[in-house]
Amino acid sequence: MQWRSLVLGLLLLRLGLHGLLWLVSALGPGLGFHHRFPFALPPRGAPDPPWLARAAGGEARAAGRCGRAHWGCLLRGGGGGGGPAGGDEYEKRYSGAFPPQLRAQLRDAARGMFAFGYDNYMRHAFPQDELNPVHCRGRGPDRADPSNLNINDVLGNYSLTLIDALDTLAVMGNSSEFQKAVKLVIDTVSFDTDSTVQVFEATIRVLGSLLSAHIIITDTKQPFGDMTIKDYDDELLHMARDLAVRLLPAFENTKTGIPYPRVNLKKGVPPDSNNETCTAGAGSLLVEFGILSRLLGDSTFEWVARRAVKALWSLRSNDTGLLGNVVNIQTGHWVGKQSGLGAGLDSFFEYLLKSYILFGEKEDLEMFNDAYRSIQNYLRRGREACNEGEGDPPLYVNVNMFSGQLMNTWIDSLQAFFPGLQVLIGDVEDAICLHAFYYAIWKRYGALPERYNWQLQAPDVLFYPLRPELVESTYLLYQATKNPYYLHVGMDILQSLEKYAKDKCGYATLHHVIEKSKEDRMESFFLSETCKYLYLLFDEENPVHKSGNKYMFTTEGHIVSVDKRFRDSLWQDTFPEEEERNAEKLKPNELKAMNSSSNCNRVPDERRYLLPLKSIYMRQIDQMVGLI
Repeated sequence: MQWRSLVLGLLLLRLGLHGLLWLVSALGPGLGFHHRFPFALPPRGAPDPPWLARAAGGEARAAGRCGRAHWGCLLRGGGGGGGPAGGDEYEKRYSGAFPPQLRAQLRDAARGMFAFGYDNYMRHAFPQDELNPVHCRGRGPDRADPSNLNINDVLGNYSLTLIDALDTLAVMGNSSEFQKAVKLVIDTVSFDTDSTVQVFEATIRVLGSLLSAHIIITDTKQPFGDMTIKDYDDELLHMARDLAVRLLPAFENTKTGIPYPRVNLKKGVPPDSNNETCTAGAGSLLVEFGILSRLLGDSTFEWVARRAVKALWSLRSNDTGLLGNVVNIQTGHWVGKQSGLGAGLDSFFEYLLKSYILFGEKEDLEMFNDAYRSIQNYLRRGREACNEGEGDPPLYVNVNMFSGQLMNTWIDSLQAFFPGLQVLIGDVEDAICLHAFYYAIWKRYGALPERYNWQLQAPDVLFYPLRPELVESTYLLYQATKNPYYLHVGMDILQSLEKYAKDKCGYATLHHVIEKSKEDRMESFFLSETCKYLYLLFDEENPVHKSGNKYMFTTEGHIVSVDKRFRDSLWQDTFPEEEERNAEKLKPNELKAMNSSSNCNRVPDERRYLLPLKSIYMRQIDQMVGLI
């Protein structure tokens, strides 16, 4: 019995030491952390401060094997004292307390990042659509080259960046600038312009933002501060209707009900318009069009958007249940047979679920559940469980929609939204693994290449246009788990953007993620999404987090309230075949998506405060992308 007492005594001693180490870490902020590592954005051209420095080569080894991104060493003095004693490098770097002072400074840095881009847009680019941050100029449609769709699909000569940023100003509590910006939009923006734009981009960036700002202005219970506009007479709602009416010709003269991809805001569908469109572009209009219909009491907009979704859904494969990525709107023939989670399909799945959350239409949830089942059956590769067992890490690949056979070995950066969507349905475990894969790519390059070949461990397409998808999933995973690991991830992303993308007048697209060369373009979603999600990640006290799940984000990051008025349809007779379905609408808290009934509980309590993914699996993913 004596040896048992000895072992028990040693065990209690070790536990006591662990507790002492944890206490030292937890009290870190009160022991001078803020003064030792002040967090302030440096002036352009100034040396990088310690918080922005990256270790490399011998410096990395001196930092205690923390590698290229050594926040863990900074946070814990290089020795991992805040993590589990004797833990490996992942535990040392990512687990333990995250000082509240640092979190507040990161919040302010994210707000400063937005302000730097927004102020320079207003100074150098407004009323044009985008800012060229390298040469401090504005950018509008490419009139000289109508075939330049990369520009002309997005830019409509309607002050895009200002409109897209409206609700970010509100979320950040900047009521004075929000009011000023809204008045500018009302006074200066017109959609009566000879611009041919993509229906999808105009819907999610412009229509969605106008509706979001209108809802904020008119909601007397909104928590963001005084966002009222003197003598406001629903001008933004009227502008939203005007834009939507100009988009409606895209839904006419199409044999399937699937809209044309582009429309001229003054003249309608161009005579030489393409009959081919992507599934996401045609099938991701329902949230914005549905909100507009329900605010106006006019079923037209929701009806055409819902008809397009149904048409696409009817064309899915009978064998796999999958959809392709490009379809002919007249014949219904699949031109692109690739099925995946990235470009061409991403927001179609997102809006099936979010349309249900907003409108309560049971059919939307049923379609999403069926789609998710097919995704899990045919696109998912790797071991069955994210955080246990043997085999490759879970990964979602691109396959042939009819056979389910692998089509290529690349994935694109847009797919990084999917972990956030999995959080919404409760499949948190799978979300953790897929997020870790994309974060590993980010760690390797300091950005996400547009396409990454997981077999070659190298980018296939090398640019990064400041996309928000990884930040969005990081934010949603933090909200679901409250694991400080995701604060470290956000800090790493913020650091990379400051180091590689910041330029004279804003933040620039990375032309080459390896060489870090830049393109002179700051897309509007950088302000509407990337900065917003970073800010919310670090702003623990934001009203969004105090609202009790009252708000949802559109695919462009625009915030909309989950409001009863959006769940009361005034036109059941418009969809007579659904009248019986609508009588049995589910309530918001009854969402039971495929594989979600128990997955929220699959994250063990002891892991909620350590690493979300076991170190052995993190190392496996880092090896998979060539990081180690």
